[in-house]
Amino acid sequence: MALQDIDIRGTAAATPAQVWRLLGDTRTWPAWTPVESAAILDPGAADGVGEIRTFTTGRVTVKEEIVERREERRLSYQLLGGLGVRDYRADIDLDPRGPETEIRWHTTFRAKVPGMGALYRRALDKATQTFVDGLCEHAARQVAQPEGAGRAEK
Repeated sequence: MALQDIDIRGTAAATPAQVWRLLGDTRTWPAWTPVESAAILDPGAADGVGEIRTFTTGRVTVKEEIVERREERRLSYQLLGGLGVRDYRADIDLDPRGPETEIRWHTTFRAKVPGMGALYRRALDKATQTFVDGLCEHAARQVAQPEGAGRAEK
């Protein structure tokens, strides 16, 4: 089955450290994505690699494992279950651009069922765009607010 590829970019009006505070903390994801709830099943190593987490949206729960973490630079995870895909990996890179941060969310996967790759790619492309947009917008709002104010709000 063909490898599917999604590559979404956005620019946050925030530093990599400010973006990382959101991206690198699983508990914040419901604040800036359509995800309704997040749970950490296993915190993994001290640096967060090996963290096992679940995200629930509606009746869908996905399970992921953090496979790479480079503070303020990269977060990578693999899907362990919840979707009809295999070999799913997402690499989220943060690239400083002066006072802003370019975000690149790159995902590859294969459909478990032949012929379903394009359908999953379209759905995941839309979801990933929503995630990148939400991360950019929320990071910019965090910059505009005093430290600690409204951190968990959508």
